[in-house]
Amino acid sequence: MNRSLQTLQERRWLPIKMIFFGIFVGIVSAFVTVGYRFMLQYAESILFDVIEFTSRSFAYIALWIVCLMILAFFVSKIAAWESMCSGSGIPQVQGEIKGYFDVNWWKLLISKIVGGTLCILGGLSLGREGPSVQLGAMAGKGLAKVTKQNKTKERYMITCGAGAGLAAAFNAPIAGVVFALEEIQKNFNASMLVCVLAGCVTSDFISKNAFGLSPVFHFHIPDVIPLRYYGFLLLFGAILGLLGVLYSTLLLKGQDFYGKLKKVRPELRMMIPFLCAGILAYTLPDVLAGGHAMIELVYNECPALSVLVILLLVKSLFSAISFGSGAPGGIFFPLLIAGAYAGAIYGSIVCDLFGISEIYLASFIILGMAGFFTSIVRAPITGIILIAEMTGGFEHLLPLAVVAITSYMIAHITEVEPIYESLLARNIAKAGKSENNPDKDGTVVMTFIVGSESIARDEAVANLPWPEHSVIAGIQRGPMEIVPRGDTIIRSGDTLLVIGEKEYLKMIVDAYQIISGEVEVDIPL
Repeated sequence: MNRSLQTLQERRWLPIKMIFFGIFVGIVSAFVTVGYRFMLQYAESILFDVIEFTSRSFAYIALWIVCLMILAFFVSKIAAWESMCSGSGIPQVQGEIKGYFDVNWWKLLISKIVGGTLCILGGLSLGREGPSVQLGAMAGKGLAKVTKQNKTKERYMITCGAGAGLAAAFNAPIAGVVFALEEIQKNFNASMLVCVLAGCVTSDFISKNAFGLSPVFHFHIPDVIPLRYYGFLLLFGAILGLLGVLYSTLLLKGQDFYGKLKKVRPELRMMIPFLCAGILAYTLPDVLAGGHAMIELVYNECPALSVLVILLLVKSLFSAISFGSGAPGGIFFPLLIAGAYAGAIYGSIVCDLFGISEIYLASFIILGMAGFFTSIVRAPITGIILIAEMTGGFEHLLPLAVVAITSYMIAHITEVEPIYESLLARNIAKAGKSENNPDKDGTVVMTFIVGSESIARDEAVANLPWPEHSVIAGIQRGPMEIVPRGDTIIRSGDTLLVIGEKEYLKMIVDAYQIISGEVEVDIPL
C-alpha cells in the first residue's frame, strides 16, 4: 500500500495511541517536576532559617553575603554550561516546538534543577512554574529520544510534557492542558488534545499524591461579587491591562540593563541580584524567592495600603533584577504575586471609597492575578482556568472572565507584544538565528483540513501556490484515500497529508494555514 495512504489510515487510531503516549510522558514529567518542586521548597525553607539565624550578628550577615557571592559564581557557571537553562524556559520550549532550537535535554534537566535550586536558596525573586514547564517538556523530549520516536511524535511529547509540568507545579491539570495548547502549541486537534489531557491528568495525580489535594492558594472567598459591582471590575481590568504592559516593559528593561554590562564578567553580573537578595533579606525579606510569604501576608493580615504599595513596587523591581540577570528561574509566580497585590490595593481603595463590604477583598486579589497574568502573557483562557483551579473554586468564572477579557483588550491595544513572544525573539537573536531560519532537523508530517472558505476549494493541485520544501503526499476524502496528481481537484473537507522539512516548519505551517483555511493537525509517521 502507498505509504501516504497507510499513514492516513493509521490516523484513525492515532487518538488512542496518543493517550498512552500522554500517560507515559505525564509520569516522567511529574517525577521530574515534583522532585524540582520539593527541592525548591526545601531551599526556600533553608533560606529563611538562615536569615533568622544570621540576623543575630553582623559577622553572620557578612558571612551570608559571602556565601551568596559563591552561589552567584556557581549559577553563572551553570548558565554558561547550558545557556538554554537561563530565564523562564517557556520561550525556549516555544522555540523548540517551532524548530528554532534543539536543546540537549539531559543537560537542560541537570542545569535547570541545580541552577534553579541555588537561585531560590539565594533568595532571588524567581518562580518554579516556567522552569517546570521547560523541565516537563525536556522530560518528554528525553523520553522521545530514548524510545527513538520521529520528529513529529517528539513535538507531541514536548507539548504534552510542558502541560504536564505546569499541572504538577500548580496542581492545575485543566490549566496545564489549556496552557500547552493556547500558549505553547497555539493550535490543537483531537489527537493533540487527548495526548496533553492524559499527560496533565497523570502528572496532577502524581503531584497530588506528593503534595496533597489542597489548591496552591488557600483563599476562603465567602461570596461571589454581585453583578451591581461589575462596573468596578471593568475599570479594574483596564487598570490591570496597563499595569501588565508596564510590568512586561520593566522585565525587558531588566534584561537590557544586563546587556549593557557586556564588559563585566558573567560571574560579577550574576552577583548583582544575589547582592540585592542579601540586602533585602535583612530589610524586606517577604519579597524574596517566589513570593509565598507575600501571599500569606496579604491574605492573612491584609497590611496597610502603604505597605501593599511598597511591597508591590519592591517585588516588581527585584523580579526584574533577578530575571534580567539570566538566572535559571521564571516570572510566572512572581507576576501572579504582583497581580494579587494590585488586586489588594484596588480592592482596599474601592471598599473604602464606595462602602463595598471587605468580604470581597479576597475576590479582588484573585481577580488581580487573572487580569495581570492575561495582560502580560495574553493567554486569557489559561489565566481564568489557572486561577480558578489554584483557588479551588469555579464559581468565580464570570468575574474572572470579565476582568481577563478587559485586561486582554487594553493590553492588546497598546501593541506591546506578549512577554513570552518578546523573550522568544530575544532568545532567537541571542542564539544567532533568524526567525525564518530555524534548526535543520529532519522532516515533519502534518495534515491540514480544507475549509469551506479556503482558496484551495475546487482548485487543481497544480494551480495552487503550495510552499517550497513541502509535498502533498495524500488526500483523504471521507472513506476515500487519494494519491494526488497535478489535475486532482481539492474539495472542501479534504484532509491534506503534507510532508515538510523541519528547517522550514514555520513557513510551511503559515502558508498551508492560509491556503487551507484551517489550523494545522500534526500526525506521527
